[in-house]
Amino acid sequence: MGTVGWIAASLPALMWVGLLLTPWRAWSTRERIEADPRTGPADLSQITVLIPARNEADVIGLTLSGLQAQGHGLQVVVVDDQSTDDTAKIAASFPNVRVIRGQALPAGWAGKLWALEQGRAHVHTPMTLLLDADIQLQPGLLPALLAHKQRENRQFVSLMADLRRTSFWDRLLLPAFVYYFKLIYPFSISNSSSRLVAAAAGGCILVDSEALQRAGAFASLRNALIDDCTLARQVKNAGYRTWLGLSRGVVSLRPYGSLRSIHDMVARSAFTQLGYSTLLLLVVTVLFAISYGLPFLLLASPATWRMGLLALVAMMLSYLPMLRYYHMRLAWALLLPFGAVLYLGMTWSSAIRYWRGVRSRWKDRTYST
Repeated sequence: MGTVGWIAASLPALMWVGLLLTPWRAWSTRERIEADPRTGPADLSQITVLIPARNEADVIGLTLSGLQAQGHGLQVVVVDDQSTDDTAKIAASFPNVRVIRGQALPAGWAGKLWALEQGRAHVHTPMTLLLDADIQLQPGLLPALLAHKQRENRQFVSLMADLRRTSFWDRLLLPAFVYYFKLIYPFSISNSSSRLVAAAAGGCILVDSEALQRAGAFASLRNALIDDCTLARQVKNAGYRTWLGLSRGVVSLRPYGSLRSIHDMVARSAFTQLGYSTLLLLVVTVLFAISYGLPFLLLASPATWRMGLLALVAMMLSYLPMLRYYHMRLAWALLLPFGAVLYLGMTWSSAIRYWRGVRSRWKDRTYST
Protein backbone atom coordinates (compact mmCIF):
# COMPACT_ATOMS: atom_id res chain seq x y z
CA MET A 1 0.00 0.00 0.00
CA GLY A 2 1.33 3.41 -0.96
CA THR A 3 1.74 6.47 1.24
CA VAL A 4 -1.55 7.97 0.13
CA GLY A 5 -3.33 4.71 0.92
CA TRP A 6 -1.86 4.57 4.42
CA ILE A 7 -2.83 8.17 5.09
CA ALA A 8 -6.39 7.45 3.95
CA ALA A 9 -6.52 4.28 6.03
CA SER A 10 -5.33 6.10 9.14
CA LEU A 11 -7.86 8.95 8.91
CA PRO A 12 -10.69 7.30 10.92
CA ALA A 13 -8.32 6.21 13.71
CA LEU A 14 -6.74 9.68 13.85
CA MET A 15 -10.19 11.27 14.08
CA TRP A 16 -11.48 9.07 16.89
CA VAL A 17 -8.28 8.84 18.90
CA GLY A 18 -7.87 12.59 18.45
CA LEU A 19 -11.37 13.11 19.83
CA LEU A 20 -10.48 11.13 22.95
CA LEU A 21 -7.30 13.17 23.48
CA THR A 22 -8.70 16.68 22.97
CA PRO A 23 -8.34 18.75 26.17
CA TRP A 24 -11.97 19.92 26.11
CA ARG A 25 -13.20 16.30 26.36
CA ALA A 26 -16.44 16.80 24.46
CA TRP A 27 -17.27 13.11 24.98
CA SER A 28 -17.27 13.32 28.80
CA THR A 29 -20.20 13.91 31.15
CA ARG A 30 -18.30 15.87 33.77
CA GLU A 31 -20.47 19.00 33.39
CA ARG A 32 -23.52 18.03 35.39
CA ILE A 33 -25.90 19.07 38.17
CA GLU A 34 -28.12 16.54 39.93
CA ALA A 35 -31.11 17.09 42.17
CA ASP A 36 -30.69 16.54 45.90
CA PRO A 37 -34.08 15.51 47.35
CA ARG A 38 -32.66 16.04 50.85
CA THR A 39 -32.47 19.79 50.25
CA GLY A 40 -34.63 21.67 52.73
CA PRO A 41 -37.28 24.23 51.75
CA ALA A 42 -35.59 26.87 49.58
CA ASP A 43 -36.53 30.52 49.17
CA LEU A 44 -37.16 30.92 45.45
CA SER A 45 -38.99 34.24 45.59
CA GLN A 46 -36.34 35.86 43.37
CA ILE A 47 -37.29 33.61 40.44
CA THR A 48 -40.21 33.75 38.01
CA VAL A 49 -40.77 30.67 35.87
CA LEU A 50 -41.84 31.40 32.31
CA ILE A 51 -43.51 28.45 30.53
CA PRO A 52 -44.68 28.61 26.89
CA ALA A 53 -47.39 26.01 26.43
CA ARG A 54 -49.23 24.95 23.29
CA ASN A 55 -51.56 21.94 23.58
CA GLU A 56 -49.70 20.47 26.55
CA ALA A 57 -52.68 19.25 28.58
CA ASP A 58 -51.19 15.78 28.92
CA VAL A 59 -47.99 16.99 30.63
CA ILE A 60 -48.50 20.51 32.04
CA GLY A 61 -49.86 19.16 35.34
CA LEU A 62 -46.72 17.10 35.96
CA THR A 63 -44.51 20.05 35.04
CA LEU A 64 -46.27 22.35 37.49
CA SER A 65 -46.32 19.70 40.21
CA GLY A 66 -42.56 19.42 39.86
CA LEU A 67 -42.22 23.17 40.36
CA GLN A 68 -44.42 23.11 43.47
CA ALA A 69 -41.92 20.74 45.10
CA GLN A 70 -38.89 22.99 44.51
CA GLY A 71 -39.40 25.50 47.32
CA HIS A 72 -41.50 28.46 48.41
CA GLY A 73 -42.05 31.88 46.88
CA LEU A 74 -41.62 30.70 43.31
CA GLN A 75 -43.75 32.62 40.82
CA VAL A 76 -44.99 30.86 37.70
CA VAL A 77 -46.32 32.37 34.47
CA VAL A 78 -47.80 30.03 31.86
CA VAL A 79 -48.34 31.53 28.42
CA ASP A 80 -51.10 29.55 26.74
CA ASP A 81 -50.03 29.70 23.11
CA GLN A 82 -53.37 29.38 21.32
CA SER A 83 -54.04 25.91 22.75
CA THR A 84 -57.11 23.99 21.64
CA ASP A 85 -57.08 21.60 24.60
CA ASP A 86 -57.31 22.06 28.40
CA THR A 87 -53.78 23.38 28.88
CA ALA A 88 -54.94 26.73 30.32
CA LYS A 89 -57.59 25.16 32.53
CA ILE A 90 -55.18 22.66 34.09
CA ALA A 91 -52.49 25.31 34.62
CA ALA A 92 -54.95 27.69 36.28
CA SER A 93 -55.88 25.01 38.85
CA PHE A 94 -52.42 25.26 40.48
CA PRO A 95 -51.71 27.81 43.20
CA ASN A 96 -49.34 30.71 42.44
CA VAL A 97 -49.66 30.11 38.70
CA ARG A 98 -50.71 32.94 36.41
CA VAL A 99 -52.03 31.95 33.00
CA ILE A 100 -51.66 34.43 30.14
CA ARG A 101 -53.74 33.93 27.03
CA GLY A 102 -51.32 34.24 24.13
CA GLN A 103 -52.11 36.33 21.09
CA ALA A 104 -52.03 35.11 17.52
CA LEU A 105 -48.57 34.45 16.11
CA PRO A 106 -47.29 37.49 14.15
CA ALA A 107 -45.40 37.07 10.91
CA GLY A 108 -41.67 36.61 11.37
CA TRP A 109 -41.87 35.02 14.83
CA ALA A 110 -41.29 31.44 15.97
CA GLY A 111 -44.15 30.27 18.19
CA LYS A 112 -42.14 29.55 21.34
CA LEU A 113 -40.28 32.86 21.19
CA TRP A 114 -43.51 34.82 20.68
CA ALA A 115 -45.02 33.13 23.74
CA LEU A 116 -41.92 33.93 25.82
CA GLU A 117 -41.94 37.55 24.64
CA GLN A 118 -45.53 37.95 25.82
CA GLY A 119 -44.75 36.39 29.18
CA ARG A 120 -41.63 38.49 29.74
CA ALA A 121 -43.77 41.54 30.54
CA HIS A 122 -45.04 39.71 33.63
CA VAL A 123 -41.59 38.98 35.06
CA HIS A 124 -40.58 41.35 37.89
CA THR A 125 -37.97 39.26 39.68
CA PRO A 126 -34.14 39.32 39.42
CA MET A 127 -34.08 35.90 37.74
CA THR A 128 -36.15 34.14 35.12
CA LEU A 129 -36.43 30.37 34.65
CA LEU A 130 -37.30 29.49 31.06
CA LEU A 131 -38.91 26.08 31.23
CA ASP A 132 -40.53 24.01 28.50
CA ALA A 133 -44.03 22.79 29.23
CA ASP A 134 -42.95 19.15 28.95
CA ILE A 135 -40.07 19.38 31.46
CA GLN A 136 -40.45 18.08 35.01
CA LEU A 137 -37.88 19.09 37.62
CA GLN A 138 -37.09 16.51 40.27
CA PRO A 139 -37.27 17.69 43.93
CA GLY A 140 -34.21 19.74 44.83
CA LEU A 141 -33.13 20.44 41.27
CA LEU A 142 -33.92 24.16 41.11
CA PRO A 143 -32.18 24.96 44.45
CA ALA A 144 -29.14 23.03 43.18
CA LEU A 145 -29.17 24.95 39.89
CA LEU A 146 -29.50 28.26 41.73
CA ALA A 147 -26.64 27.39 44.09
CA HIS A 148 -24.41 26.45 41.14
CA LYS A 149 -25.25 29.69 39.37
CA GLN A 150 -24.33 31.76 42.40
CA ARG A 151 -21.22 29.74 43.25
CA GLU A 152 -19.85 29.97 39.70
CA ASN A 153 -20.96 33.60 39.28
CA ARG A 154 -22.85 32.88 36.06
CA GLN A 155 -25.68 34.98 34.68
CA PHE A 156 -27.05 32.22 32.44
CA VAL A 157 -27.14 28.52 33.30
CA SER A 158 -28.98 25.73 31.52
CA LEU A 159 -29.40 21.99 31.76
CA MET A 160 -30.01 19.42 29.06
CA ALA A 161 -33.03 17.28 29.85
CA ASP A 162 -32.99 13.52 30.34
CA LEU A 163 -34.99 12.29 27.33
CA ARG A 164 -37.41 9.42 27.87
CA ARG A 165 -36.21 6.04 26.64
CA THR A 166 -39.12 3.64 26.31
CA SER A 167 -38.41 1.89 23.01
CA PHE A 168 -35.58 0.46 20.92
CA TRP A 169 -35.47 3.65 18.83
CA ASP A 170 -35.31 5.85 21.94
CA ARG A 171 -32.39 3.87 23.34
CA LEU A 172 -30.59 3.81 20.02
CA LEU A 173 -30.95 7.49 19.15
CA LEU A 174 -31.67 9.73 22.15
CA PRO A 175 -28.43 9.29 24.13
CA ALA A 176 -26.64 9.69 20.80
CA PHE A 177 -28.53 12.96 20.30
CA VAL A 178 -26.95 14.35 23.49
CA TYR A 179 -23.59 12.86 22.48
CA TYR A 180 -23.62 14.62 19.10
CA PHE A 181 -24.78 17.87 20.67
CA LYS A 182 -21.76 17.78 22.97
CA LEU A 183 -19.45 17.11 20.03
CA ILE A 184 -20.86 20.07 18.11
CA TYR A 185 -20.92 22.35 21.17
CA PRO A 186 -18.18 21.21 23.58
CA PHE A 187 -19.53 22.18 26.98
CA SER A 188 -16.17 23.06 28.50
CA ILE A 189 -15.48 25.61 25.74
CA SER A 190 -19.02 26.98 25.88
CA ASN A 191 -18.70 27.34 29.66
CA SER A 192 -15.41 29.21 29.36
CA SER A 193 -14.97 32.90 28.65
CA SER A 194 -14.20 32.07 25.02
CA ARG A 195 -16.82 33.28 22.57
CA LEU A 196 -15.86 30.58 20.08
CA VAL A 197 -18.69 28.36 21.33
CA ALA A 198 -21.98 29.43 22.95
CA ALA A 199 -24.59 26.79 23.69
CA ALA A 200 -27.64 26.17 25.84
CA ALA A 201 -30.44 23.67 26.30
CA GLY A 202 -33.73 25.50 25.87
CA GLY A 203 -35.81 23.19 28.05
CA CYS A 204 -34.35 24.59 31.29
CA ILE A 205 -32.55 27.96 31.45
CA LEU A 206 -32.04 30.07 34.57
CA VAL A 207 -30.98 33.58 33.59
CA ASP A 208 -30.64 36.97 35.23
CA SER A 209 -33.58 39.05 34.03
CA GLU A 210 -31.29 42.04 33.47
CA ALA A 211 -28.94 39.97 31.31
CA LEU A 212 -31.92 38.70 29.33
CA GLN A 213 -33.07 42.24 28.67
CA ARG A 214 -29.64 43.59 27.75
CA ALA A 215 -29.06 40.68 25.39
CA GLY A 216 -32.17 41.65 23.44
CA ALA A 217 -34.52 39.16 25.08
CA PHE A 218 -36.64 37.36 22.51
CA ALA A 219 -37.44 40.02 19.95
CA SER A 220 -33.87 40.03 18.65
CA LEU A 221 -34.04 36.31 17.87
CA ARG A 222 -37.74 36.11 17.08
CA ASN A 223 -37.30 33.95 13.97
CA ALA A 224 -34.59 31.63 15.31
CA LEU A 225 -35.39 27.92 15.19
CA ILE A 226 -32.40 26.99 17.37
CA ASP A 227 -33.39 29.64 19.89
CA ASP A 228 -31.48 28.28 22.90
CA CYS A 229 -28.01 28.46 21.37
CA THR A 230 -28.84 31.77 19.69
CA LEU A 231 -29.87 33.22 23.05
CA ALA A 232 -26.72 31.90 24.71
CA ARG A 233 -24.65 33.52 21.96
CA GLN A 234 -26.33 36.89 22.50
CA VAL A 235 -25.95 36.69 26.28
CA LYS A 236 -22.26 35.88 25.86
CA ASN A 237 -21.79 38.66 23.34
CA ALA A 238 -23.37 41.07 25.82
CA GLY A 239 -20.52 40.32 28.21
CA TYR A 240 -22.17 37.80 30.53
CA ARG A 241 -21.02 34.32 31.51
CA THR A 242 -22.94 31.18 30.59
CA TRP A 243 -22.85 27.55 31.70
CA LEU A 244 -24.39 24.38 30.26
CA GLY A 245 -24.52 20.90 31.74
CA LEU A 246 -26.35 17.61 31.92
CA SER A 247 -28.87 16.51 34.53
CA ARG A 248 -31.00 13.48 35.26
CA GLY A 249 -33.13 15.75 37.44
CA VAL A 250 -34.49 17.62 34.41
CA VAL A 251 -36.85 15.05 32.94
CA SER A 252 -38.47 15.33 29.53
CA LEU A 253 -42.07 14.14 29.64
CA ARG A 254 -42.44 14.07 25.88
CA PRO A 255 -42.71 10.53 24.55
CA TYR A 256 -40.98 9.69 21.30
CA GLY A 257 -41.04 5.91 20.98
CA SER A 258 -41.00 5.70 17.19
CA LEU A 259 -38.39 6.40 14.55
CA ARG A 260 -40.79 8.84 12.87
CA SER A 261 -41.22 10.99 15.98
CA ILE A 262 -37.46 11.20 16.53
CA HIS A 263 -37.00 11.98 12.85
CA ASP A 264 -39.45 14.89 13.10
CA MET A 265 -37.65 16.24 16.17
CA VAL A 266 -34.25 16.15 14.46
CA ALA A 267 -35.31 17.16 10.96
CA ARG A 268 -37.01 20.35 12.12
CA SER A 269 -33.66 22.00 12.85
CA ALA A 270 -30.81 19.81 11.53
CA PHE A 271 -30.28 21.80 8.32
CA THR A 272 -30.67 25.02 10.30
CA GLN A 273 -27.73 23.80 12.39
CA LEU A 274 -25.68 23.82 9.17
CA GLY A 275 -26.78 27.35 8.28
CA TYR A 276 -28.79 25.99 5.32
CA SER A 277 -25.46 25.38 3.58
CA THR A 278 -25.38 22.63 0.97
CA LEU A 279 -21.59 22.71 1.07
CA LEU A 280 -21.56 22.03 4.82
CA LEU A 281 -24.08 19.24 4.30
CA LEU A 282 -21.73 17.59 1.80
CA VAL A 283 -18.77 18.07 4.16
CA VAL A 284 -20.70 16.44 7.02
CA THR A 285 -21.67 13.55 4.73
CA VAL A 286 -18.03 12.95 3.79
CA LEU A 287 -16.93 13.15 7.44
CA PHE A 288 -19.58 10.63 8.46
CA ALA A 289 -18.52 8.32 5.63
CA ILE A 290 -14.88 8.49 6.74
CA SER A 291 -15.47 8.20 10.48
CA TYR A 292 -18.29 5.61 10.52
CA GLY A 293 -18.13 3.79 7.18
CA LEU A 294 -14.46 3.56 6.31
CA PRO A 295 -13.44 1.60 9.47
CA PHE A 296 -15.64 -1.31 8.35
CA LEU A 297 -14.04 -1.30 4.90
CA LEU A 298 -10.60 -1.30 6.50
CA LEU A 299 -11.52 -4.38 8.54
CA ALA A 300 -11.94 -6.35 5.32
CA SER A 301 -8.31 -5.92 4.29
CA PRO A 302 -5.42 -7.87 5.89
CA ALA A 303 -3.23 -4.78 5.46
CA THR A 304 -5.53 -2.29 7.19
CA TRP A 305 -7.73 -4.23 9.60
CA ARG A 306 -5.76 -2.99 12.62
CA MET A 307 -6.45 0.61 11.63
CA GLY A 308 -10.13 -0.15 11.23
CA LEU A 309 -10.30 -1.92 14.58
CA LEU A 310 -8.50 0.93 16.35
CA ALA A 311 -10.95 3.45 14.90
CA LEU A 312 -13.98 1.40 15.96
CA VAL A 313 -12.65 0.83 19.48
CA ALA A 314 -11.87 4.54 19.94
CA MET A 315 -15.29 5.46 18.56
CA MET A 316 -17.12 3.21 20.99
CA LEU A 317 -14.94 4.28 23.92
CA SER A 318 -15.96 7.88 23.26
CA TYR A 319 -19.63 6.90 23.62
CA LEU A 320 -19.33 4.83 26.81
CA PRO A 321 -19.44 7.79 29.27
CA MET A 322 -22.80 8.85 27.83
CA LEU A 323 -24.21 5.34 28.15
CA ARG A 324 -22.97 5.05 31.75
CA TYR A 325 -24.47 8.42 32.63
CA TYR A 326 -27.91 7.36 31.43
CA HIS A 327 -27.59 3.90 33.05
CA MET A 328 -27.71 2.06 29.74
CA ARG A 329 -26.01 -1.18 28.72
CA LEU A 330 -22.59 -0.52 27.24
CA ALA A 331 -23.41 -2.89 24.38
CA TRP A 332 -25.42 -0.04 22.81
CA ALA A 333 -22.06 1.41 21.74
CA LEU A 334 -21.89 -1.32 19.10
CA LEU A 335 -24.87 0.29 17.35
CA LEU A 336 -23.47 3.82 17.29
CA PRO A 337 -22.54 3.58 13.55
CA PHE A 338 -26.11 2.48 12.74
CA GLY A 339 -27.48 5.44 14.67
CA ALA A 340 -25.06 7.73 12.84
CA VAL A 341 -26.43 6.58 9.48
CA LEU A 342 -29.95 7.39 10.65
CA TYR A 343 -28.94 10.83 11.90
CA LEU A 344 -27.24 11.60 8.60
CA GLY A 345 -30.43 10.57 6.81
CA MET A 346 -32.49 12.86 9.06
CA THR A 347 -30.15 15.74 8.25
CA TRP A 348 -30.64 15.14 4.53
CA SER A 349 -34.39 14.95 5.12
CA SER A 350 -34.21 18.33 6.84
CA ALA A 351 -32.32 19.75 3.85
CA ILE A 352 -34.86 18.35 1.39
CA ARG A 353 -37.68 19.95 3.39
CA TYR A 354 -35.87 23.27 3.17
CA TRP A 355 -35.30 22.98 -0.57
CA ARG A 356 -39.03 22.35 -0.92
CA GLY A 357 -39.81 25.58 0.92
CA VAL A 358 -40.23 24.45 4.54
CA ARG A 359 -37.69 25.66 7.12
CA SER A 360 -39.34 23.75 9.94
CA ARG A 361 -42.58 22.11 11.02
CA TRP A 362 -43.53 21.85 14.70
CA LYS A 363 -46.63 22.02 16.89
CA ASP A 364 -48.99 22.21 13.90
CA ARG A 365 -47.11 25.21 12.56
CA THR A 366 -45.05 25.37 9.39
CA TYR A 367 -42.25 27.91 8.98
CA SER A 368 -41.53 28.57 5.33
CA THR A 369 -38.16 29.45 3.85
